[in-house]
Amino acid sequence: MSNTRRFRPAIAALSLGSILVLTGCATPPEQGPATESDFCAVMVTNSGGLEDRSFNQSSWVGLQQAEEDLGIGAQVLVSTSESDLAPNVQAAVDTGCGLILTVGYELAPATAEQAELNPDVDFAIVDEQIDGPNVKPIVFDTAQAAFLAGYLAAGVSTTGIVATFGGGNQPPVTLFMDGFVDGVAKYNEVHSTTVVALGWDKASQDGVFTGDFEDTGKGLATTRAFIDQGADVILPVAGQVGEGAAAAARDADGVAIIWVDNDGFETLPVDYRDLVLTSVLKNTGDAVAEIARTSSVDAFTNAPYIGTLENGGVGLAPYHSLASRVPAELSAELDGLRAAIIDGSLVISSPSAPE
Repeated sequence: MSNTRRFRPAIAALSLGSILVLTGCATPPEQGPATESDFCAVMVTNSGGLEDRSFNQSSWVGLQQAEEDLGIGAQVLVSTSESDLAPNVQAAVDTGCGLILTVGYELAPATAEQAELNPDVDFAIVDEQIDGPNVKPIVFDTAQAAFLAGYLAAGVSTTGIVATFGGGNQPPVTLFMDGFVDGVAKYNEVHSTTVVALGWDKASQDGVFTGDFEDTGKGLATTRAFIDQGADVILPVAGQVGEGAAAAARDADGVAIIWVDNDGFETLPVDYRDLVLTSVLKNTGDAVAEIARTSSVDAFTNAPYIGTLENGGVGLAPYHSLASRVPAELSAELDGLRAAIIDGSLVISSPSAPE
């Protein structure tokens, strides 16, 4: 789509490189000194907030990178509850910026509505697929990387029991869980073992969910229950709730967690670093930065961006301080599986896979 709209007079006031952070239902910025840039982008977080150590945070990093590299204006409107979502998308449109970036399935209805009402504005949404001539989905086939994480978890488990849980039963969550349990199953097939994966049944597409992505106490209780059943590697797919899983692992002996979206070793509090075996990465930041670039030069399209192992959109983080738990033979097996997924000889399937 050709992006024909830049700044409206209402925000010509923003100075180059300024960042507007608004909490809750936001209003457009007031006038001030003239800007040197004629393009800006606004991001709207979901109700998890900006510093969620997940996709809000990594999406904002990408938009900030675009600001630094391209000289565009970058702003963020922070939602703290569901009631903020639609008003914040409206406020983002009211700024007159050329690109509106929304994060998460909660924002899909408001994004779709505003995109239809504003056909000359570019919209992008993370972790959700919306059809529209001016809407670009940013999605990730995380099952590919989560498959490797499940294989790894099964390979390092000393109890023969691993686990996963989600914040809610939604495709961007269950996609991780599908890949994880399939990876465990593949390890059992290759090694004639019987490692058990608690928390998710791929066949029924049902499992353990906390019901939200913010309450760390629920993550703590859920993970303690898994540990009581013998699980020693746990994958939470639940945003901030996953910090509760890390707290439970810290209180137990020999329990590790696998983080999601970004490298938990880098983003979690320092007390949890030595508990992170690896992370299932989504390279959201680079995708966002590139989409901001295309929008700023009138090269935006609505073709979905799908992150895969092949294009570097998903992957596994380093093992960091737990590298000693991963034998060289297991690491080599993971390299081989990764190559097989990339060349298509090993297909990781999920009903939640993006198309």
